Amino acid sequence: MLRAVAPVPEICDCPSCSGESPDVSVIVDDLLLDGADLLGETEPIEAELFAAALLGVGDLSAEGITDVLVDDFVPLLENAGTPEAVAVLLSLGAVSGRPEAGAAAGRLTGRGVPAPAWADELREPVRPGDLLRFTDDEEARSILVGVFERAGQSHGFAVTVDHEDCHAATAILLFPGEVKEQVTDTIRAAARAGDVALSSEILAPAEFRWLAEQALGARADHDAEIDDPEQPADDTGDSGPGYHTSAALLRSRLRSLPEPDREPAPHGDEPFSPEDIEIFARIVEDGRRTEARAARRRATAGPKLPAKRKMSDGPAPILQLKVSLLGARPPIWRRLEVPADTSLAVLHENLQAAFGWDDSHLHAFETGHGAFARSADPDLGHRPEKPVTLKQVAPQAGARLLYRYDFGDDWRHQILVEKVLDRQDLPYPRCTGGRRAAPFEDCGGIWGYQELVDVLADPDHPDHADQLDWLGLDSAADFDPAHFEAAEITRRLTAQR
Repeated sequence: MLRAVAPVPEICDCPSCSGESPDVSVIVDDLLLDGADLLGETEPIEAELFAAALLGVGDLSAEGITDVLVDDFVPLLENAGTPEAVAVLLSLGAVSGRPEAGAAAGRLTGRGVPAPAWADELREPVRPGDLLRFTDDEEARSILVGVFERAGQSHGFAVTVDHEDCHAATAILLFPGEVKEQVTDTIRAAARAGDVALSSEILAPAEFRWLAEQALGARADHDAEIDDPEQPADDTGDSGPGYHTSAALLRSRLRSLPEPDREPAPHGDEPFSPEDIEIFARIVEDGRRTEARAARRRATAGPKLPAKRKMSDGPAPILQLKVSLLGARPPIWRRLEVPADTSLAVLHENLQAAFGWDDSHLHAFETGHGAFARSADPDLGHRPEKPVTLKQVAPQAGARLLYRYDFGDDWRHQILVEKVLDRQDLPYPRCTGGRRAAPFEDCGGIWGYQELVDVLADPDHPDHADQLDWLGLDSAADFDPAHFEAAEITRRLTAQR
């Protein structure tokens, strides 16, 4: 599946939103740091996901965030005049639908600033593939499934729509286009598991756009009504981007479809009566229980694993992995080289060493073949990890899986197979790259860690001394969040053998 996108710089403290003057240069510097990562990507979808996260997160906290980005930050990025700026501008232009960002990128490349490798592919037109709708027999819910193609690559969206709640979108799954049949089969299987009759139909492009925009619009209206400053910026998925990131990307894809010939459906004119709300609550709760039971069965059984590599096949190749800590800003990641026949149990130990964890909490691998942990747990849908090899669940370049550690702090590590390498006369596993120090154990998850870094950097903060004492540090200078040394991690990995 596709990666879950890390949170983006806070861009909604603009004067129109907060009454305060932001440090714009810091925001631009953060965007350019992201641009540096984008230059290393090979597929334009990753750049689009970055821009979609930026727009999706911003829309939760400030209406008109697209205008702020285009009017305030595009000129500053253009003034930076770097390849990183070109990467950010191209991604923003592709997703926002505003031509100013793309035009600024064009002016920079016209002056000789290099464009990222994925730029030409990003400029190719998007064309619709299969556009479907699945609806239950009571017409209480539906799922829109749409596949979009560009330059030989395709990605799909599955949008769950609640007809009982203003036809609002409730979830979006972003998936590679080649697994569309697997997605639709899963939808049908879930319906059978819940004893729900399901009908399907092929939709015309304009009709698909109308239904999808209606669902996204109703959800946006509902989100705008939530007056909760503690709400998360985006509900990042376990193995893919969160709802608001996916919604921003989907809106950009919908613009490639013909304009609907009918007006958007009215929303919010007929509120539920108390009786309606009570009935709906029962429907939702019954559905949750049914889906939870079905999910546990699916996760425990899981798709059949491929056969293990045979000893007679000789030494296993080496998989180059990029392991990214989701939600980290700036990014925290490690590049590891491990044999393909490494068991998930050993990979767990490698990841503990790579990120400096002390293995004092539960963990699990979430893969396309189900979830695996130290021991089987039917209630959690976990199967034992020891018999399973990395190659069985992530056999080729581009494959992804998720490693979760400490279900309380919920550290989520996305594992991407970047390359399949020939084995050299080298010690494996080893670390060949990365960025920044890993967080502290039990510090409250990624948000707690980022707050902790801010406290340590501010000697005048009221919690500064307490946090130093908790960490056992004499001075904040004893911890450098930017520190990274691949050789140090390789030494820890070597000590495990």
